[in-house]
Amino acid sequence: MRTTPIAVPAVLAALLLLAACGGPDGDDGKPDSSPCSAATVSMEVGPASIAPAAGDTGEVPVGFTNQSAACTLDGFPEVLLAGAGDSESLDVPPTKGAKAQKLTLAKGESASFTLTYERGPRGDGSFDAENLRVELPGDSDGRTFRWTYGPVASDGGGGHKISVGAYQQVGD
Repeated sequence: MRTTPIAVPAVLAALLLLAACGGPDGDDGKPDSSPCSAATVSMEVGPASIAPAAGDTGEVPVGFTNQSAACTLDGFPEVLLAGAGDSESLDVPPTKGAKAQKLTLAKGESASFTLTYERGPRGDGSFDAENLRVELPGDSDGRTFRWTYGPVASDGGGGHKISVGAYQQVGD
């Protein structure tokens, strides 16, 4: 009678466990990476679909490309609108129902997110922004861009009608 050495079933079990977990590098089969940072990505705002008049909705895309080693985006971007001389600011919340996803960007890969806002009349509780500040999750540095899309409408409850969508991979 032949017997199978005990080492063979143990090795097979270990290989099956690794395969079920997506490989030794994590769930997605891509190597683990550090968070993306403003220092390692190029970033641009627009071109926007500007809300032309009070009550209209506009969309402002923010795109970026990883310029360095693989990095990860996990969560939502941190977006802030600043008023004149940064005297007041407005944190932009995630879009209701949006689901954050974890994206790993290799060097040269791109991602984007979109700000959706309703233009408001000057005054009347609208937020008159001058600058848009974008920070990536896990990175306290960021980039500041000029906000040229008009005042953001008040929601009537102390907030404003603007939100930030989840990250989306660009390309294949």
